[in-house]
Amino acid sequence: MLKENTLFGERDKVKMAIERLQTFEPPEGYYLAFSGGKDSITILELAKMAKVKFEAHYHVTTIDPPELVKFIKTQNVIWDRPARPFLQELIRRGFPQHHRRWCCEMYKENGGKGRIVVTGIRWAESANRKNRKMVESCNKLAGKNYVHPIIDWSDQEVWQFIRDYNILYCKLYDEGFKRLGCLFCPMGGKHRLIECERYPKYVKAFINAFEKLYQRKKDEGKNSVARWKSGEEMFWWWIRDNKEKYNKDQFILFE
Repeated sequence: MLKENTLFGERDKVKMAIERLQTFEPPEGYYLAFSGGKDSITILELAKMAKVKFEAHYHVTTIDPPELVKFIKTQNVIWDRPARPFLQELIRRGFPQHHRRWCCEMYKENGGKGRIVVTGIRWAESANRKNRKMVESCNKLAGKNYVHPIIDWSDQEVWQFIRDYNILYCKLYDEGFKRLGCLFCPMGGKHRLIECERYPKYVKAFINAFEKLYQRKKDEGKNSVARWKSGEEMFWWWIRDNKEKYNKDQFILFE
């Protein structure tokens, strides 16, 4: 898989990824975006193999699974901490949804301004990413550019690389997790209910934040919370990803 025979000879994807990193290496070095997932550990190892200058940054979300945080602590990466924990921001902004995910921009995508950022983005991850380019500019932060050295790798190729090079990875993958990241992510689908069973303390913390959000909205006289009887009910509605139609003029939980 990582080596393919083509009409033009052998195609070695590991070698190609290394050459991509070497080709676009900036004098100040790369800003490598590290989340602790399989793609992150792959690009981290490739950057070491390429012998390019870089520093790896982990953007602390404050709601990553504890097993993932424990794994990241074993890696030599810089921890970039947010101004406020996620749950405090949720009380202030409202809960994130598919169409209004303020959390990614605030907790994951705001680093690397003016830098060339290395990511593990791949076409195989989602339909939305099939239009991404191997080298591209950020449309939100001027002067920020991206290099995605494994953009054309499949899931199987990523795992082959990890096994071939004996790279340590978070144990959650061995327990059935397909993706790693923020707990109860709106993009997590039914997996969110599995996370609720596994992490009851986080459920309790989220419900507490939802209760405060609910009460704040009630105190402000917002009609948006009329459909729920409590913050806990609001939380479980959110977790179950209720997509019922609503009047956008009446259902605004964001400032």
